[in-house]
Amino acid sequence: MNILAPVKSIMSSKLITVNPEDKLSRIQEIFDQNTIHHLPVVRFKEIIGLVSKTDFLHFIRGFNQNEEDRFVNEARMRAYTAQDIMTTGLAKLNPNDRINVALELFMVNRFHAIPIVAEGNELVGILTTFDIIKAVSQEEVTPDQILDNQSK
Repeated sequence: MNILAPVKSIMSSKLITVNPEDKLSRIQEIFDQNTIHHLPVVRFKEIIGLVSKTDFLHFIRGFNQNEEDRFVNEARMRAYTAQDIMTTGLAKLNPNDRINVALELFMVNRFHAIPIVAEGNELVGILTTFDIIKAVSQEEVTPDQILDNQSK
């Protein structure tokens, strides 16, 4: 992987997003039906927050787990919204920023997703640690690299 390439070369651009007013029941539905771990919260294409699956699960763990409280829990899922649990104050990158800049952000801040925004804070993609791992795993290894590694 060329770490000097722009993040747009490996970012995810087919995004599922929610509005700040979307209920937690909708967020749970999205996480249950898709293999994603970060859900951008947008208002008119502008990212205003991010809900991670970990934060979501941590929040709902506070709900009671017994059968008698099932109706109360369902009411809570319909009462709380994305803006109640989203993370704000996000680090963001431009699509033309280099991958090495994203790697530095991941290492220093220990988070796992960076929204990619164009002019006006418009969300155009997201870069996750999974995207980095996927790009590295798909990189072809040449016979010269194998021989060079064996000689060490």
